[in-house]
Amino acid sequence: MEKRKLSIKEQVEHLKDNGVKFTVEDEASAEDYLSNHNNYFKVTAYRKNYRKHPGGKNEGKYINLEFAYLKDLAIIDMRLRYQIVQLSLDIEHYAKMQILKKVEESDENGYQIITDYRNSLSDDQRRRLDNEITRNNNNVYCGDIVRKYNGCFPVWAWLEIVPFGRLVDFYRYCGIRFSDWGMSDAFYRLMTCKDLRNASAHSSCVINDLKAKTAPRRTNKLVTLELAKINELNIDFRKNRMSNSRIQQITTLLYTHKTIVTSEGVHNSACTGLHVIIDRLYKNSEFYKDNELVLGTFNFLKIIVDKWFPNNYDNGT
Repeated sequence: MEKRKLSIKEQVEHLKDNGVKFTVEDEASAEDYLSNHNNYFKVTAYRKNYRKHPGGKNEGKYINLEFAYLKDLAIIDMRLRYQIVQLSLDIEHYAKMQILKKVEESDENGYQIITDYRNSLSDDQRRRLDNEITRNNNNVYCGDIVRKYNGCFPVWAWLEIVPFGRLVDFYRYCGIRFSDWGMSDAFYRLMTCKDLRNASAHSSCVINDLKAKTAPRRTNKLVTLELAKINELNIDFRKNRMSNSRIQQITTLLYTHKTIVTSEGVHNSACTGLHVIIDRLYKNSEFYKDNELVLGTFNFLKIIVDKWFPNNYDNGT
């Protein structure tokens, strides 16, 4: 059934009817925010991180939820998404570098591997690949590469015109072709990074549902082993947080960046950016003192960033 469109004032009233309070931030400020800075649908998505009264006169209404808390989570989410995209770009670049290094160390001529990869695909998969390349024919940034090679691409040119998802699949193929177990295992982590990158690049909410037991699959084994080395993470805390699909993906992205990027400068930049995000998590920490789901997640991410991306990072240690 279609729902009636609500005016901004009606949106605020609807939130009040559902138990959302406006004592930290008043209704006028909330109306301005919903009118000019963010939309009702996105801001209210973070309600999933709050419990409702199970019974009594307030049954079904949110417990201790201020509009200011939703707004704060929306801002944190936005900044986190920007950082995720940056980390993903780093990962994409170094995945390409790994592939090119494998080609350079082998007797590959750079062309046959692309032909063989294309031939390994089904007819439908080949059509999708060809469409991915053809639609870049007039692209101002890479169209000249497409036109120059006219379907006969060396790997170093081909990698510059395919999307991240195609790169990840080709990475899988290279792991098999070069009998590299490490690449084959990293492929699964790259798939997770791709999903998170795509969600972030399309401005999908990332931390709007932090409940446990939402992950459809187990965490990659190497990620789990690395987390187990962190003394501050007891096994129950770790398992609980990593059973959330979103936290599992963020953690996998962090591990992948930590292990695939070889530049000290890029690592240092990531360290700086991540600690800015961690600081922002706690800017209004008093908002979440009674919400273990949110504050526990913040603490979990802080521990990981402190261990894997310390501010005094040194590539030689």
